Amino acid sequence: MRPATRRRVWVGLLAIAVSLVVFVLPFLFIVLMAIKSRTEAASRSFSWPTEVHFWDNLVAVFSARDFMLWTAFVNSCILTVASVTVMVLVGAMVGFVMQRRPSLWSSLAGYLVLAGLIIPPAVVPTIWVLQGVHLFKTMHGLILIEVAYGLSFCVLLFRAFAATIPRELDEAATIDGAGPMRTFLTIALPLMRPVIITIVVVQSVAIFNDFVNPLYYLPGNRNVTLQVTLFNFQSMYDTSYNLLFMNILIVTIPPLLVFIFFNRQLVAGLTAGAIKG
Repeated sequence: MRPATRRRVWVGLLAIAVSLVVFVLPFLFIVLMAIKSRTEAASRSFSWPTEVHFWDNLVAVFSARDFMLWTAFVNSCILTVASVTVMVLVGAMVGFVMQRRPSLWSSLAGYLVLAGLIIPPAVVPTIWVLQGVHLFKTMHGLILIEVAYGLSFCVLLFRAFAATIPRELDEAATIDGAGPMRTFLTIALPLMRPVIITIVVVQSVAIFNDFVNPLYYLPGNRNVTLQVTLFNFQSMYDTSYNLLFMNILIVTIPPLLVFIFFNRQLVAGLTAGAIKG
């Protein structure tokens, strides 16, 4: 075996070992804690339980506080689907127009988009604004917050990908009598499928796993999301670690499945603009 080949093999093995330590071992620890009894989980040791309590812990988590987890799952799904839909539609339109019609206004919009990525969000002023428009503690208000926080990233991806779409397609559609909106919906948007899948996967996982924004902008038991339900099993004096980690396991599974099934499309969407550009 050549030295260069041997070096690549060792580098690959090292990468696999690091991945196992960073990703697999924490997930295995979550699973072990989730199937332990309350007494064994209190020690928080990385060991196999003497008796598996998977089903008991699962039922206890779902039935806690009048089946709050079901309500949280529905709220998280509504929040994720609505926010990602608005991001895709608005981000695609803004990115396509910014790339196709360069002007002073599009340059100014580009600076504002970059500012949205750089400037950190302010919680208290945002709450004041939501209270002023009567959207605080409402799902609509939180959807607008999620869209505002993630729209800059979406616009940059759509703008970069729109540069790979030939302008001749726009000219052909105009000659055939298509207006700007019809050109965008029938020609540009279908060609943006790789970047749309990327944004859907990335933003869905980010919003579904969001803990801070629902905690600040959507308080209340009826408005609870999945991440906020982690408070159900921990307190200052007593924490049910087996139920807490079972809840973490339930919350982790949906984003994990999304990444497993859409991993190839995600990489293709992130690299498509760079390759074609």
